Amino acid sequence: MIQHPPFPYEPNESEMEKASNSYLMSLIAIMVGMPMPIVNLLATGIFYLGNRRGGYFTRWHCTQAMLSQITIFFVNAGAAGWTLYIFFGAGELSNYYIAYLITALLINLVEFIMTIYTAVKTRKGVHVEWWFWGPMTNAICKE
Repeated sequence: MIQHPPFPYEPNESEMEKASNSYLMSLIAIMVGMPMPIVNLLATGIFYLGNRRGGYFTRWHCTQAMLSQITIFFVNAGAAGWTLYIFFGAGELSNYYIAYLITALLINLVEFIMTIYTAVKTRKGVHVEWWFWGPMTNAICKE
């Protein structure tokens, strides 16, 4: 699920801190706007835009954090939309809805744990690639 491949160079202290903060941004946003799925995406997106011209280590991790938040946004937006649909009486509570909520909760929990782990590791200068978003980040982010 998580890999630690070697990175082309040794990042400096500033890069390690910014890379770690790119993951922490989504965790802080969770505390502010838990029921609104767009808040995490906006917070990570703003941090990404502010650091997209930084060092390669920072850019790479900001990009990976952004890609993960885009994916999580769609999962959470589906759950929020379906919940509102049921809440306002247009739909009914079903096994499919409960299964989707449980799946969304598990996806969010795994992403939350991976985010904390990655924030700690990148702060120490360890390069961490996630199984799904790492290869996409490598394709997008060039040295």
